[in-house]
Amino acid sequence: MWLAALLAILPVVVASLIGSAVTVPQIPGWYAGLAKPPFNPPNWLFAPVWTTLFALMALAAFRTLRRPVDTPGRAQTLLAYHVQLVLNMLWSCAFFGLNSPAGGLVVIATLLAAMIWTMRRFAVLGDRLSVALFLPYLAWVSFASLLNASIWWLNR
Repeated sequence: MWLAALLAILPVVVASLIGSAVTVPQIPGWYAGLAKPPFNPPNWLFAPVWTTLFALMALAAFRTLRRPVDTPGRAQTLLAYHVQLVLNMLWSCAFFGLNSPAGGLVVIATLLAAMIWTMRRFAVLGDRLSVALFLPYLAWVSFASLLNASIWWLNR
């Protein structure tokens, strides 16, 4: 159980630390200077939202990792999960690290597809709770996609 917990939490922590390292330095300068839509949330909201979403993701991964290694579909589910996690991190690198809302749009569209793939894999395992754990994440990234597209449009 402890190994599964570590294997669920560690990748999320690494992805969040890398994402934060790329994002935080850009907020007072580049990001502050962008035109943003009226529905742009205040900056303070992002950290608690992402902390919650990363915790939910880790819990979903933990549930999959707790299944026997020979469970049909387990490996594919973990692959889908880790692909979406990498894409999550790459969005920060594209949008903030490269100062590219257009690049962010490409990555976030791919991220949404990978999230849906991951949720389908959880469903194949019969894990409806893990599907449900991803719903707030899907909602937030869908909103973030609209925000990303709006920022791109306003600053093109």
